[in-house]
Amino acid sequence: MSILTVYFCGTGSHRFDDKNPNFWNGELVSTLASNDQGKEYAHWIAVDGPGSGNLQADELFVEPGGYYNWNQTLFGKGWEENVQHALQIIKGESNWQRTELSEEEYQRLKAAGVPIPNSTATASWFWRTYNYGNRKITPQMLQEQIIKQFRKDGIIPTQVNLVGWSRGGVSCHMLANALLGDSELKKLAVNIFAIDPVPGIGNFDHHRVQLGENVKQYVGFFSRDERSKGFSCVIPKTHASTRCHVYPMPGRHATLVGNAAADGAAGGKVLAEPGLIVRHFAEVCLTRWGVKLQKMLNLGERDLQAYHQVLARDDSKYQAMRTHSYTVLTESEKGERAVSLGSQGAGFSAVKGGTLMPPAGLAAPITWQASSYQEIR
Repeated sequence: MSILTVYFCGTGSHRFDDKNPNFWNGELVSTLASNDQGKEYAHWIAVDGPGSGNLQADELFVEPGGYYNWNQTLFGKGWEENVQHALQIIKGESNWQRTELSEEEYQRLKAAGVPIPNSTATASWFWRTYNYGNRKITPQMLQEQIIKQFRKDGIIPTQVNLVGWSRGGVSCHMLANALLGDSELKKLAVNIFAIDPVPGIGNFDHHRVQLGENVKQYVGFFSRDERSKGFSCVIPKTHASTRCHVYPMPGRHATLVGNAAADGAAGGKVLAEPGLIVRHFAEVCLTRWGVKLQKMLNLGERDLQAYHQVLARDDSKYQAMRTHSYTVLTESEKGERAVSLGSQGAGFSAVKGGTLMPPAGLAAPITWQASSYQEIR
């Protein structure tokens, strides 16, 4: 059995956010990726989120869109390319390669004394552009070789795990549907761990809000106290055969991935319990799905009970978060967080019943009981 795990970072977040000071113990998705003990590209990849600075542009297996950061942050531009990049990684072959050296790479090689040709200038001085030479070996070539060498039992894995936060969570939905629509990959078993998937205004297309029969298990944690306008999270409509588990958690959008600030945005360690609980269950699920992780929390039942007691004690602090907004404006649905169940708008606690396990869904009380999280423990 061959397993590949894709870690989709959220908007403005990237694979190095395990060191981001706004997250006291590292942003969750990038931290999970850095703790994955498999071989990068062969067994796991981390995909930077839209608006995070195009740090991966040279390494993508598809041609990057070259979007401005503001266009990525506001509208999610670039996430379709991220999904296609992940799909090509699964196939083990790129359909685009960056063959031309960038100025930064050129200067680095020159400084290291590597014998490469001098850069050449074209056009007049006013419109002058520079050619820094071509790569003989591209990043994509190296990554393809890693996949061939370390991915056992064939190039295409037999199972794909998807982990994502924010637009990264929605990217999990998008990739699962892209796999289902690919004749070569449609039979792959898919597991998803999504943390507060938020598509952004106008991005509630079918392939972002519904999932098919290839998704075997879906686990989602959703922040109860987010009120920022444009931050309506999506609980996807799943296939009848999918084991679907959704859980409410106090805090704002970033609280669930390790931001422990009282306002859910700045630094500091004030309200850390939601991030710890979500991280623990992410590690538990990934381990069950065949991923080997280091530095796991390994919380016991007593730890979880104690953390939930602290959640109850600090409930007023979490409710106070509702006055804050990442986008200045706030929104709600009958006093609750506005969410989308599939493509239909709803209030937070209306997400319950149907195929959800437990049936209480997002209406469940956030208290510790012997049966809490039993479906994923």
